[in-house]
Amino acid sequence: MTKALFLLVGGDVLITLLAQLIALATEVSLWTGWKFAGLPLAMRWVLFAAVVLLTTYLVELYSMERHFDRKSTFRRILVSLSLSLAALLTIYQLFPQVSLDRGMVTLSLLLFGVCQFVWHDRYPFFLHARAVAKNVLILGTGPLAAQIGNTLGSSTHNYVLSGFVQMPGELATVPETSILAQTDQLFETAVKRHVDKIVVSLTERRGVLPVAELLQCRFHGIKVVDAVSFHEETTGKLLVDHTNPGWFIFASGFRITDLKCYLKGVFDFAAALVGLIIILPVFPLIALLIKIDSKGPIIFSQPRVGKNEKIFNVYKLRTMCKNAEGDSGAVWAQANDARITRVGRFLRKSRLDEIPQLINILKGDMALVGPRPERPEFVQLLKEKVPYYARRHMVKPGITGWAQVRFPYGASVEDSLEKLKYDLYYMKHFSPLMDLLIILETVKVVLFGRGGR
Repeated sequence: MTKALFLLVGGDVLITLLAQLIALATEVSLWTGWKFAGLPLAMRWVLFAAVVLLTTYLVELYSMERHFDRKSTFRRILVSLSLSLAALLTIYQLFPQVSLDRGMVTLSLLLFGVCQFVWHDRYPFFLHARAVAKNVLILGTGPLAAQIGNTLGSSTHNYVLSGFVQMPGELATVPETSILAQTDQLFETAVKRHVDKIVVSLTERRGVLPVAELLQCRFHGIKVVDAVSFHEETTGKLLVDHTNPGWFIFASGFRITDLKCYLKGVFDFAAALVGLIIILPVFPLIALLIKIDSKGPIIFSQPRVGKNEKIFNVYKLRTMCKNAEGDSGAVWAQANDARITRVGRFLRKSRLDEIPQLINILKGDMALVGPRPERPEFVQLLKEKVPYYARRHMVKPGITGWAQVRFPYGASVEDSLEKLKYDLYYMKHFSPLMDLLIILETVKVVLFGRGGR
């Protein structure tokens, strides 16, 4: 998934350079155009590229999970170009030393938009072209192998399924037409099919792993990976229901050091303080709307489970009717939940109901980014039903998180298992860069109003 995204963004970066050079050639002589008053042209191109790539990201054209038809792509590019033009003209107005001629900016954006449309339209075909795509052979034909095969059906990566190799006596849950050979023909099949990677997807590997055949493949230059690692690479989540403790013990990542936590805490405290200062002028209006819409407090607190399973009170703007759980007790919010007020529905969709949690950050109970804190009643149930669920409490819970930007609102044990896959992926790749990516993704979620209930 990451390589595919780099390929897509890399193409756009080259297009920004091409658009600027063509626009430059029409505006000024190439002999005198390499430097204007102020910053060199290269720095101006960096600014131009940064703005158009950011607006492209905001309109979700870099989403690896969503696929748009030509009309949707065209509309989103128009929105992106309009945002870019407004942003660039504003920057040039505020900082004249970095400005370019308006005609050159407009022409650059038009050229970029045309080339970007063509590139994004043809990108999936290029991604799976023989020169770029990597052939994958799956060892196994059981449920795990079928699940890995299904992940290769998307265009979010440059892997192409070559087929399956069946173990002796193994039941097949994949189409028979996709089974290429038996285990003793693994090396021969891999070479014949020009396989780049073999994914070991056996539900039970003890005593049955074809070591000799796999060694032949490995020494022939063919990569061999386990299903859990491959699934992580292509989907951005861990395959928890097929992962044993040994995998976690020997896996790379999970480097949650004291230094990282300290730096993260400093950034979170500063961000929460700035956020409260920004929201303070409009808070009275939000409070008034809540009061007019329904009876009850403006802010309510609720017990949640934090780092190391410490119980704390999370603060939220009230979005439900007063005593909404008086008779039912603790229950997950459902789609079109009747308990949610009219103003509350807007607050949830816009994520404004999470604003008081900035206070939780200042108190040290929460972070800006991390697994969402769950209620104690649900945690006890989930620890019994979901493997490794307690591991998500090794870090502070967050206002937003990898699961929140990648998965819709969870309201069941099954949903919690799916969200845990993303939470553990976040912990495995714990870093400031990961937090920055999640914050940028959260901006998109808020803009498009996805996931809230």
